[in-house]
Amino acid sequence: MSIRIVRLGTPRAPGEGLRIGTVRRPPRGVPKTEFASQNWYDVWYPNLAPSVETMKQAQAAQTPAEWNAFVRKYKTEMAEANASRSLDLLAALSHTAALAVGCYCEDESRCHRSLLRGLLAERGADIAA
Repeated sequence: MSIRIVRLGTPRAPGEGLRIGTVRRPPRGVPKTEFASQNWYDVWYPNLAPSVETMKQAQAAQTPAEWNAFVRKYKTEMAEANASRSLDLLAALSHTAALAVGCYCEDESRCHRSLLRGLLAERGADIAA
């Protein structure tokens, strides 16, 4: 089993398993009853999303230095007890269950999703290619 890092709203991969939305807000204009059927997510888990302030910092980042400031701030948020325990849990579950975590961003390299990939890998998660 493993954990995939995905863009929410995209078609699911075969055997992807439970899709977890690590986003601050649900998708706009989509009825809650259709989140899963439209491939957004099965479970909403904003605990691993950047805070509103940090998310705005990422969206405004124009330079590598500004992006790196966002990275530091997001990693600091993820080091807090609740987020850290959540990452540990997902990493452990990745060895026994098929999971996917993700967000809406089109470009993973400029998104907290890329950082989640690294944080989960550091905890020994089995990350799908």
